[in-house]
Amino acid sequence: MSTFNWGILGPGGIARAFATDLQTLAGHSVAAVGSRTLSNAQEFVSTFGGKAYGSYEELVADESIDAIYVATPHPAHKENVIAALNAGKPVLCEKPFAVNAQEAQEMVAAAVANNVALMEAMWSRFLPHYAQVREIIASGILGKILTVHADHGQRLADQNIPRLVDPLLAGGALLDLGIYPVSFAHMILGNPTKIIASGVLTERGVDGQTSMIFDYASGAQAVLNTTMLEQTPCRAVVAGVNGWLEIDRVFYSPTSMRVTLFDGTVKQYPNTYVGHGIREQAEQFKQLVLSGKQQNELLNWKDTVDIMKTLDTVRSQIGLIYPFEN
Repeated sequence: MSTFNWGILGPGGIARAFATDLQTLAGHSVAAVGSRTLSNAQEFVSTFGGKAYGSYEELVADESIDAIYVATPHPAHKENVIAALNAGKPVLCEKPFAVNAQEAQEMVAAAVANNVALMEAMWSRFLPHYAQVREIIASGILGKILTVHADHGQRLADQNIPRLVDPLLAGGALLDLGIYPVSFAHMILGNPTKIIASGVLTERGVDGQTSMIFDYASGAQAVLNTTMLEQTPCRAVVAGVNGWLEIDRVFYSPTSMRVTLFDGTVKQYPNTYVGHGIREQAEQFKQLVLSGKQQNELLNWKDTVDIMKTLDTVRSQIGLIYPFEN
């Protein structure tokens, strides 16, 4: 396959970032985009090329498309993903994968039933510096890992962005921003055995800020924070008995980091990456589809569902319930 033809389902801001990064990646192209209105699709293809469809149904039915990238608001993911899977199309679905674990499990079941690939678009997992993080921890140089710190805060609540403030769109900091530190902690430590969470809800009933402490069977803890009320350093630290790994701002994007050992030794890992960083997940998904497999080893279905279960527990503790879930 010389060119992997993407169908973009939902021409919003994150879809534009994805399509922009695809332009720097050989062997990928935007073949079509589907929107609920034809004019929005046409405006998107005027920049990125491809065919414009005024419905999602037309997009997933296009036989020239090799995979669908779902970039609609959170509550629409399940319906959009299952429709594409039922049409036999492999799907890369934006994070958070779903609104809750039940939805995630239904989406995975549809991938199994249709024997097609499905992957969460948690782009950070596939970045070069995340690969280095995994290598550093696997090397044992830090010793037994005891603590993970990670924060993700952006001043967005006062920017009048509907998907962040509207309960009907599964708004709030946790699902949109908190997914990054939660997914990072999962990559390092796996599933927590105990979760303590506290949140501050907005007047509209979504979380403006949430703090979490996760306990693990190993004796480790993760201390995580997310907020859409103010900007925070957005750094991460993984600490073991022999030293710590510090990831600079912004920890989930290409950035610099360093290892500092107990004896004072410091090793720097400079940032040499050029670009935004979304393209790696696209190439990973292309290779997954070409391999004939259904799930990616770096972020498999169990990982995705388990992370959603963790987010469900956090939400229950802070009282974050969306109207459409009742």
